[in-house]
Amino acid sequence: MAASKVKTFTNGFIAQNPIFAQVLGMCPTLATTTSAGNGLGMGLATTSVLVMSNVVVSLIRKFIPEKIRIPAYIVIIASFVTIVDLLMHGFTYELWKTLGLFIPLIVVNCIILGRAESFASKNSVGASFLDGLGMGLGFTGSLVLLGSVREFLGNGSIFGFHFSDVKMFAMILPPGAYIALGVLAGMFNFIGIKKAKAAKAKAAK
Repeated sequence: MAASKVKTFTNGFIAQNPIFAQVLGMCPTLATTTSAGNGLGMGLATTSVLVMSNVVVSLIRKFIPEKIRIPAYIVIIASFVTIVDLLMHGFTYELWKTLGLFIPLIVVNCIILGRAESFASKNSVGASFLDGLGMGLGFTGSLVLLGSVREFLGNGSIFGFHFSDVKMFAMILPPGAYIALGVLAGMFNFIGIKKAKAAKAKAAK
C-alpha cells in the first residue's frame, strides 16, 4: 500500500512528467518561463488548482451524472481558478500582472482536466490528493527548470541573482523556449528509457 502511494505521488516527477513526458500544458509552459520566478509562480498556482479540484472531483464523483461530468469538472476547476486569481491579485500583484491572461487560462489547462477525468473520478480522495500534488510538483519543477535555463542563458541570472555576463537574448524569446524545451524533454526521455531498461533487466533476473 505504501509503495502504491509513493508511486502515485512520484509518477509526475519523471515517468509521467506533465511537460517533458506527456507534453501537456504547452501554452503556459512556453509563455511564462521567461524567468525562474515566473515559472515558480505559474507552477504553484496550477498546483493549487490541481490539488483542490482533484479532491473535490473525487469527493463528489459518485453524485455526478455521467453525461455532465466534463461540464461539472470545468465548473469546479473554474471556481478554484477564480479563487487563486483573486488571491494572487490581492497578495502577489506584480506576479499577477506578469502572468496576466495565463492565470484565468488555467481553467482549460489539459493537465488539470485530464487528471480529473483519468484519475480523480476513479479513485479515493487520499489517492487523488497525492496524484494532484505529485503532478503539480512535477509541473512546477519543470517550469522552474525551464525558466532557470532560459533566464540563465538569456540574462545571466537565476531568480534575479546574477551569475554570468554571457547573454543570449534569443533564449528569452519564443525560439529560445522551443530550443530549451526540446533539449530538456530529450534528457527526461533518455532518463526514462534508461530507468525502464534497468527495471526490465531487474525483473528478468
